Amino acid sequence: MIHEVDEALRLLLAEHDLPGAGVELGFEAPTTDWAAKRNAPTISVFLYDIREDPGLRQGGRFEQRDDTGAVTGWRSPPHWFHLAYLVTVWTNRPQDEHRLLSEVLRCVVHHDALAEQWLTGTLAELGLTVAFEAGGSMAEGRSAADVWSALGGQLKPSINLQVTAPLSGDLTPAGPPVTEGVVLRATEDAARRLRYDESGAEGEAFAPARPRPEPKRRRRGPVS
Repeated sequence: MIHEVDEALRLLLAEHDLPGAGVELGFEAPTTDWAAKRNAPTISVFLYDIREDPGLRQGGRFEQRDDTGAVTGWRSPPHWFHLAYLVTVWTNRPQDEHRLLSEVLRCVVHHDALAEQWLTGTLAELGLTVAFEAGGSMAEGRSAADVWSALGGQLKPSINLQVTAPLSGDLTPAGPPVTEGVVLRATEDAARRLRYDESGAEGEAFAPARPRPEPKRRRRGPVS
């Protein structure tokens, strides 16, 4: 699911022509070593926090059907996670960084959910809304100074993105459709099978049963 959110963010930026000519897009952690090896203007989208929202948990199971409407299995409810990203821009001049960061902000601030055309894989299959928030506060218990300290770098202007995405539940496949009737066994050596009669009259589920034989009458002798 995480890589599918990464791809959705890439498609979101690409729809607004970001990154532009000569500008790269990276999802690596913007550490000091990474910044030293950078040789082109770069938009960094760094995933720094993942945590589940227990308030969105559900119970039970949901039917999964094919194109014909037949049940193919049962899937447990998804788990919902908040994914927090830190977006920064890296160039040789602060003025260029601010200009490019402003373009990114203009791109993301108008969306409160990731559009369907940006969703792939399980996110597209589930058909659920993937909430999106740009420019909000950092994940609970985090601060910009803490993140940059952990990365070993200096504090830079950044945009915080939060995506609330579902992690699909486990799938229990359904068994094959029933094609034969019930088997009634009287003894270990004898069995009678009731079969579906596809050629019978409309409304008949099984082949017609044989009539039960009449009981034999006991013969009486002459009365003495």
